[in-house]
Amino acid sequence: MHLGNWQLDVVSGGNLRLDGGAMFGVVPRTLWEKEHPPDDKNRIQMATNCLLLRDGKHTVLIDTGYGGKFDDRQRKIFCLDEGEPLLACLVARGLVAEDIDMVLLSHLHFDHAGGATRRDDEGNLVPTFPRARYVVQRLEWETAVAKIPELKGNYPLENLLPLEAAGQLDFIDGETEILPNLSAWPTPGHTKGHQSLILKTAEQSVVYLSDVCLTLSHLRAMWCMAYEVDLLETRRRKPQVLGRVADEHWLAVFCHDPKVVAGRLLRDTKREFIVEDPLESL
Repeated sequence: MHLGNWQLDVVSGGNLRLDGGAMFGVVPRTLWEKEHPPDDKNRIQMATNCLLLRDGKHTVLIDTGYGGKFDDRQRKIFCLDEGEPLLACLVARGLVAEDIDMVLLSHLHFDHAGGATRRDDEGNLVPTFPRARYVVQRLEWETAVAKIPELKGNYPLENLLPLEAAGQLDFIDGETEILPNLSAWPTPGHTKGHQSLILKTAEQSVVYLSDVCLTLSHLRAMWCMAYEVDLLETRRRKPQVLGRVADEHWLAVFCHDPKVVAGRLLRDTKREFIVEDPLESL
């Protein structure tokens, strides 16, 4: 998709399977399994859709998927793709890791930031994108590295500390214009420092929602993950976020839907929001 000077592509950070109950929290299985049939281990298929932005001056990646640092046991548990899926997708588009000059991280959970680092030929942990500045909300980083016992499993430090050691981190605070027409929009609830990313052009605005609304099934306010740090905040904020996206006719990118990567939202009296003209690719 071309918008103004920007070329937009959704690239996969890898497919995986996660527990359906965890993905839908208090929503009864009899409801969510109609839209996301689970396997015999109660896992549902999920994508990790990342967004690649290019304008001739900048090559920007939003989120990095889960990366390639998992052992065989972990790959089996989550049904992870082999190798380093994101790098393979970039190569298919004629790019290598050194071409990326900025990585914007919506938040720092493993399925969004795991691909930010990798192991080199000697087994050392290094940034995956050696020329890139990695941009994250300061609050999200501080939470991630604070070693809070209840959040320990959410933030594997092997995904994060090599970025700091390499001096490639840039922190932002709140709503921030990162590049001309590209800005961060704080959308807390899933995590305290969660952010969505907005590209605005004269032709169209595009928002990468990340885990504010991970699939089309999650458009409803009460359909939330069990992983929400502040569930009440998510339930309150999500309708506000989606309402703005619908009312201002933005194109929404969904990070985890296994079939639809983007679409325009419409308000709906029964389901709160629906997607008009869902897109399977950009």
